[in-house]
This record gives sequence, C-alpha cells and structure tokens, in this order.
Amino acid sequence: MTVTPANISGGALFPDIADRAVSVVAFGGGHGLHASLSALRILQEEVIIDELTAVVTVADNGGSSGRLRGEFGVLPPGDLRMALAALCGRDDWGVTWANVLQHRFAGDGEMNGHNLGNLLIVGLWEQLGDHVAALDWVGRLLGARGRVLPMALVPMDISAEVRGLDPDVPDRLTRVRGQVEVASTDGIIDSITLEPADPPASPEALAAIGDADWVVIGPGSWFTSVLPHLMVPALRQALVETSARVIVVLNLAEQAGETQGFGPADHLGVLAAHAPDLRVHTVLADESMEGLDALEEMVEAIGAQLVTDSIAMADGSPRHDPVLLAAAYQRILAQHG
Repeated sequence: MTVTPANISGGALFPDIADRAVSVVAFGGGHGLHASLSALRILQEEVIIDELTAVVTVADNGGSSGRLRGEFGVLPPGDLRMALAALCGRDDWGVTWANVLQHRFAGDGEMNGHNLGNLLIVGLWEQLGDHVAALDWVGRLLGARGRVLPMALVPMDISAEVRGLDPDVPDRLTRVRGQVEVASTDGIIDSITLEPADPPASPEALAAIGDADWVVIGPGSWFTSVLPHLMVPALRQALVETSARVIVVLNLAEQAGETQGFGPADHLGVLAAHAPDLRVHTVLADESMEGLDALEEMVEAIGAQLVTDSIAMADGSPRHDPVLLAAAYQRILAQHG
C-alpha cells in the first residue's frame, strides 16, 4: 500500500493510534532536520502531534549564513530558515512563503548567494533584538505549524580532532575548526567540541524538552548538525533528565568527508561515545541498509530498541522520504502511546 498524507492515519494501516496528541521536540539542522520536520508536520496536520518544536544548530560558518554571521555578529540563520520552511503548510499560503523563504539570489553583485529568508530573519533580529521573538514572528508570517528555536543564543564554532591528515603519522590527531572545514575534512573525525564550550541555551528550548513526550535526534550531518546539540551542557542535561522518549534517526549512508566509511552502527556508536548518559528509547533505520546486524548489537548494548522501516526516497538517493518517515514515526508513537 502506498502511504500518502491522506491515508496516513486510521484504517488497517494504523489501527492503534495513540489516544491523545503528543508533544515532540526535534533536533538537528540542514536537510536532515528539514525532512524530519516535514514528516512530523504531516502528523501534526493529522492531530497526532499537538506541540512541535525544532531546536536547530547554530554553528554554520559558510555561504550566506557565514557571511551574515561575520558581518552582523548574529546567529547563522540558514538552518533556522530551513526549519521554518519545513513547518509551512501545504496550502497556497504555506507553499508560497516556503518558496519565498528559500529563494536564493543569483547575479554577480553582493546579493549573490544570499537567501531571502536569511535576510528577513537577520532584519527581524536587528529590529527586535531578540533571536527567539524574531523567529516566532517569522513563523507567524509563514503560518508555520510549530516553533523553531536556536540550540544556543550565541554563534559558535565546531572543532574536531581528526586523524589521517598527516601522511607521515596517520594516527596523529589534528584540530580542525569551523563547520565547513569539519564537514569537508579529508581525515577521520575522532571527536568534536564547541567553542564556546558552555554557550547559553535558549530557555524556551529547555522548557520544550522538559514538556515533551518524544524527542527526535537526527537525521543530518552527524558531526556538524546532530552531535553539537549534545555538546551544549544545558541542552544535554535537559535531554538526560527529560521523561520524554528519545528516537534517534540514522542517516541512510555515509557522508563524504564527515562520516566516510561509517555504517549505521558507527553512527550510533559515535553518538553514544559523545553522550553516554543519554537514554535512547528507539533507533530508527532504513530496512534496506547494510550492517543492520552490527547495528542491532549496538542498539541492544545501549538498552534501546531497533525499528527498521522503509524511509528512503524511491529514487535511490540517500535522502529520507518525509511521507514514509511520517508513517514510521506514527507506528512508533502508536506502539508506545
């Protein structure tokens, strides 16, 4: 049976729907978080999710975001913009504003490469002097079905300890600094840290975690979009203490530079190494991935349950299909609702 937003709830496909709408907080950045939020928004439209909050990484130092961050000293807006676009409705208003928000200027002048949404967000930050209030205003303009919050209230940089950059001493660790530099490294990332190490977390994000029924971590660039959330001390403490059930959504494939040679068990192992005190309830992986036996052993070792499902795009690209991902999320929520 083909799963579509129209038949995603009820009937034979989902006979055991949770008896109340739930609150979900999703962590990540970039295209991975966009896919996850698009899926969760479908469930919100079906009144399966009541409150939906995105907590977004703010370490980007490249492209339009990096230019605006450098010029104005603000949070990099790009990942926040993408999250807001994902939460737009599917009516004419939502689709139009999502496209406007994502519009990238061409040409040969200074505007080349800038996103209109990035400029809008930065303009509101300057007008209001409040990162969270400005994002709420953009969400109201778009009719976004959910809230977008930064993972910290100051811009930050990611630093990584990387092996293999010195051909004479392949095991030597070299420090690489910056989101773009870490994501494109030719070496093997051993660990990451944030600068500053203890940035102020958004109080609204901490409150959302405390009130959540479910927390979704991933998919996305593992070292530069997913793991950084767990390196913010206040966020990590809130995640450790929350009564919410934690779902970790694994990437569909390795990512050149960042996770070259990684299988699904490697992704989960790195997460567990960076946040050993995080209690994971469910690990979600695509059923067609290689290395599921090793992943099952890793999942069992951390005391979680493994769910495999069809969540990949049909075209064979390593992207999550939002509709299939929504169906997988709903099956997990229904089973444990």
